[in-house]
Amino acid sequence: MTPGLTPLQSQVAADFLRAQAEERRHLVVSLSGAHAYGFPSPDSDLDLKAVHIEPTRELLALEPRTRHRELLTVIDGVEVDYSSNELQFVLRGVVGGNGNFVERLLGHLRPVESAELASLQPLVTAVLSRRVYRHYQGFARQQHREWEATQYTSAKRLLYVVRTALTGTHLLRTGLVETDVTKLVDVYGVADVMALVEAKTKGEKAPLPADLSLLWRERVKALFTTLDAAKDASALPVDAPPKAVRALDDWLLALRQAQW
Repeated sequence: MTPGLTPLQSQVAADFLRAQAEERRHLVVSLSGAHAYGFPSPDSDLDLKAVHIEPTRELLALEPRTRHRELLTVIDGVEVDYSSNELQFVLRGVVGGNGNFVERLLGHLRPVESAELASLQPLVTAVLSRRVYRHYQGFARQQHREWEATQYTSAKRLLYVVRTALTGTHLLRTGLVETDVTKLVDVYGVADVMALVEAKTKGEKAPLPADLSLLWRERVKALFTTLDAAKDASALPVDAPPKAVRALDDWLLALRQAQW
């Protein structure tokens, strides 16, 4: 059973992914959203983000199959939000700094993973660069605007700002992916986050206590400053090293030859 899921959610996820596997071969399926971020509530959905491998013959066909799949459904009262992208598109995104795709491949909660993932992960780590800053800074800003749109009342939206900024900061500083906000607050000395988590775990639409809302309207600014500083002092190269990109390309070509 995947950590953080109830027995029902685990069974729903297993049955759902087994059905999807009849249509596409998953390289990996990662659990995202509140479960991966450290603040699930009883009504949190199953946010399943996948990477699949199309057979090489399908990629070369006159009319290739759709390489992206999205599905939103409810099974036994559990909402499932599933999306999957083809491997080539995902790896291009990783080289370009797409944090969503980096998290799919390097995240810690993986209900499904293929044998090929273990050989791919070191290559993905090797192409990480400061380009991820643009993703995390942009996504955090977007979530901040959405928090503002709730009149600063949504615990969930505020936690998405905190999570995104801290994950980006940690990745830039260390080259490591950590999406669970509860594991990052002590590392970066961010106070009162657990009070936000406590509020959010009561429900997806749980309101933020007024005192915390007022406090965080100012405190959240420091998160963006910390993220900016992490980019400037990052252990990552400015761009993906060409040698590492070639190694990733070689890996993909070898996989294509074996997956006719």
